[in-house]
Parts: sequence; structure tokens; C-alpha cells
Amino acid sequence: MKILLTAINAKYIHSNLAVYSLRAYAQKYAENQAPEIQIKEYTINQPVDEILMDLYGEHPDVICLSCYLWNITYVEMLLEELPKVLPDTRLWLGGPEVSYNAPQMLGEYPMVEGIMCGEGEETFLELTEYFRGQGKRLEEIRGIAFRMLSGSVKVNAARKILDLSTVPFVYEDLENFQNRIIYYESSRGCPFSCSYCLSSVDKTLRFREIELVKRELQFFIDHEVPQVKFVDRTFNCRHDHAMAVWSYIREHDRGKTNFHFEIAADLLNEEEIRLINSMRPGLIQLEIGVQSTNERTIREIRRSMKTEQVKETVARIRGRGNVHQHLDLIAGLPYEDYASFAASFNEVYSMRPEQLQLGFLKVLKGSLMQEKTGEYELFYQDRPPYEVLSTRWLSYGDIIRLKKVEEMVEVYYNSAQFANTMRELEKEFDSPFEMYEAMGRYYEENGLFGVSHSRISRYEILYRFICGLDVKDPEEYRGWLTLDLYLRDNVRNRPGFLGENSVKKEDAAAFYKMEAQEHFYLRDYEGYDSRQIRKMTHLERFRGKLLLFDYRHRDPLNSDAAVQDVTGWRSVTGWEQ
Repeated sequence: MKILLTAINAKYIHSNLAVYSLRAYAQKYAENQAPEIQIKEYTINQPVDEILMDLYGEHPDVICLSCYLWNITYVEMLLEELPKVLPDTRLWLGGPEVSYNAPQMLGEYPMVEGIMCGEGEETFLELTEYFRGQGKRLEEIRGIAFRMLSGSVKVNAARKILDLSTVPFVYEDLENFQNRIIYYESSRGCPFSCSYCLSSVDKTLRFREIELVKRELQFFIDHEVPQVKFVDRTFNCRHDHAMAVWSYIREHDRGKTNFHFEIAADLLNEEEIRLINSMRPGLIQLEIGVQSTNERTIREIRRSMKTEQVKETVARIRGRGNVHQHLDLIAGLPYEDYASFAASFNEVYSMRPEQLQLGFLKVLKGSLMQEKTGEYELFYQDRPPYEVLSTRWLSYGDIIRLKKVEEMVEVYYNSAQFANTMRELEKEFDSPFEMYEAMGRYYEENGLFGVSHSRISRYEILYRFICGLDVKDPEEYRGWLTLDLYLRDNVRNRPGFLGENSVKKEDAAAFYKMEAQEHFYLRDYEGYDSRQIRKMTHLERFRGKLLLFDYRHRDPLNSDAAVQDVTGWRSVTGWEQ
């Protein structure tokens, strides 16, 4: 008996925690010897035919496909072809994209034998025993929908919630996770009832035993895993749990691993903020779902959020400069029109997060938002990801305008490659939203959307946009663009629009000769000659100063090179040629 747990991920760097948990649980708790359970992971960037051929080569007895918003289209294409090449293979589905409409899926895809609905570990364990002709009959297995011999569909009773501490740790062997994000779960469920989210359906919030969590965190730290992303829906909803985890990773940090948490900023208390402020820069990053600052909207979507407290907390964390903060907005929510969304955008932008994600409402199956489509005059795509097209408050034309703003924010803000230029450019506009709107119009008018631009061309486009604004001093912006460019990379071929480097060759040669001997500014460059040091650094004049960019030392939050003002290096060092 060979069972394939199959995941189709959005990107190669992603992994599917669910299928690993299902396999680990079934292997640990099987009453008899567990069947052969293999995991096959693919990405949506692979051709469906390539996935089909690989699955055929395995000749499995059962294929269980993990279904999510981002991969359901690929799963459906595979379902059409798999019975043709593997007619004797049994097909089962599971995951949030099929849990809430299981009868409909079974009706549309007669080749599917059944669907695991909701939490799957115990359900999958019982199914593996059923597949081998042991254990319970399908009628007795909770948490599934299946096709009976008569052809009708039966939906069994839901399964009781699982003790999360019984799920085995799935990362003992890290070989399959090299160069990939590690996803980790210390709690399941959510205490909130946001109408657009499926987590609101599951009110059974529970936590993994904290000593177990600590042992597993130590494993990640010991193995110097680059990033661990907690999938807990609201990590800090229980103070003692959050404090225990954050205290542990701070005390045992080895300077290598970054931990990502999704939190509610207005729930952070004084003790938690002090702890966060005491952490190594880059140890943690925080994702905060603001979604809207329109109070009517917040009430309507059943969120519990104090906007002013969020702003205060984000500011206090930002002030310390040691934590990457990622703030989210959702366009298309009820009672949020174009002007209201612009106001929400400006308010969140003023919080200066490292990233601001402008997302669009997805109308998920089984969510309260789906039930309210008539009331909200909400139209959305019939195909995944079921994205909003229009609402009573927001037209499709408005959505298109916001899509352009989204792309500009992604390129010129979230990349962090233009930070200084954009901060100066904001002063030319009444609001940040109007600035990104204007940039979107410029791209549209000049046919720049839908084109693959290099990083350098993005700088050139931004410079042309600035010059077209009739600003007082374009040369000043050329300076800011130069600063931003060299903060990220010591580009070998200087872009023409920046002009010649104002540092004379003989001055640069003298500086690097001095550094190779004295290491006055670059103290840990011993053993490097002047030519080697020059390759790892850059000298540039900016606003009357001589700046030294050091690419061996970067900001852990935004990857900017370390910068020193070396304007008076001759007099300070006493160097004479």
C-alpha cells in the first residue's frame, strides 16, 4: 500500500506543513505497521503535465491532494487527467478550499472518492487503516465526505478538536527543507470573528504545550535555520504563551535565525513591548493586519481593533529600529469607498512600516463575507482566488485604479530600494496615496505596466517621473537616487542618468591605499589590499559629504550597506601622500 500526500505550493521556497503533519501523525499512532506514506511537493510554476508524469511514475495506490486557494485550479486539472493514466489509483482531497463545499466538489469531480474536511491528522490516520482494509468503515470515520456505492454523497459528523501537543514534530530531518521557509505551529484557531477569514469559523483555540514548543525552537536555533514562520493566526492572543516563546528565543538566540509572527498590535502590553525592544535586530519580524482604519468598516467585518493603540504600538516598536514590521490593508471591504480607502492607506503609511501590503478582498468559501454578497452588492471572480471585482461602495474602475497603486507601492516602497528618494518625493504631494496614484498614471500613460523592468530601469523611470513634476531642483533628487542605489549595491556600470562619480580617481586611490595600511574606518578589513577593499566598498559624494558604503556590513532589516561619513579623512587620519 503506497499513499502519496501531494502538495502544490505557490513557490519553491514554501513548504506544506499540513502534509508533513498528516504523515508524522499517521506513522506515530498507527496500531499496526504504518503503510508507505510519501510526500510529493510541486509548485504552481511547474507545468501540469510535468506533475502528472511524476505522479504516474510513483504508481501509488492512493493520492491525497492538499487544496488551497492558490493551487485549486491545478488540482482540478490534475483530477481530470489522473484517472486516465492511473485508473486504479484512489483520489482523496483535503484542505480549506474543499472543506466547506465538499458535496459540491464530489458532485463536480466523480473521480474523487472522498474529502477530508477540517483538521486532518486523526482523520487521515483512520483513512490509512481503511485503505488497507482495517479499522473503521467510511461511514464511521468522522470529518469526511465521501461517495457511497449508490453514487450519493454522505457528509459525516465533524471530528472533535485535536490536542495540538500530540502532533509530532515534523522537522527532525531538515534535508528536504534546505533553502526553504520553515512553517511552525504553536496554536490553532483564532479568538476573533473577522467576516472575511476562515479562521473565524474555527473557534476552538488551543495551544501546543510550551515546554514542547521550547524544545522545538531550540532545534531550529541549533540548526541555524534562516527563517521560521509561525502560522498561528494571532500569535499574541494569549499573553503568557507569547511571553514564553519570545523570552526563549531572545535568551537562546545565536544570531542566525529569524522568527516571523502574525500579531494583533493593539493586544501588545507594556511587558511584551519592552521584551520586543530588547531583542537583537532581525531576530523577529511582525505582520500586523490593520485591514482598514474606517471605524464603520471595522465594526462591520467584526474585527476587534483599536486603531490609535495600533499606531502607538507600531511607533514604539519602530522607534527601537530592531524589528521589521509588515502592515496589511484590504481593499473591497464593506463601507470602504475609494476616498475612505485612500484615508486608510495614508494613516497606515504614516506608521512607516518596513512593508505595506495593499491586498484585495478574497471571498472565501464558508466565510461570513460570502453569505453577505447580496447585501454588499459584492461581485467577485468565480475562479480562484475569488478576488473582489466591485462592491456597493467601490466600482470595478476603482479596483483597477487601486491595482496600479498597489504595484507602485510594491516596487517603490516595499522593495526598500528607493526609501530616501520616496521620503523626499512625498513632500511634493498632498498625501502619500496621491503620490502613488500619480506614479501609476505615469506608468499607464507611458505604457510601462506589463513590462519586465530591470532594477536600474526602475530608477531611470522614477527620475523621469520626478523631472516631469516640475520640481525645484531635479539635481537634488538625482543625489537621493544615487544614495539609494549605492546603499543596496556597488554597481559596476554606473547608470548614465546619475552622471559621473564626483570622487576623483586619485583621491579614491589615496583613500584606499590609506585604508589598506591603517584600517582607520574599515577596522575588520585586515588582510585585504586596496584593490580588494575597493571592490567591497564604494565612495560617493552626497550633499557636500564624502560617504563610504560598506557592503560587508548591512542593516539586518532592509539590507542597506553600512555608511560612514569620511569627508575629512585626510585631516582626521593625518594621512599624507
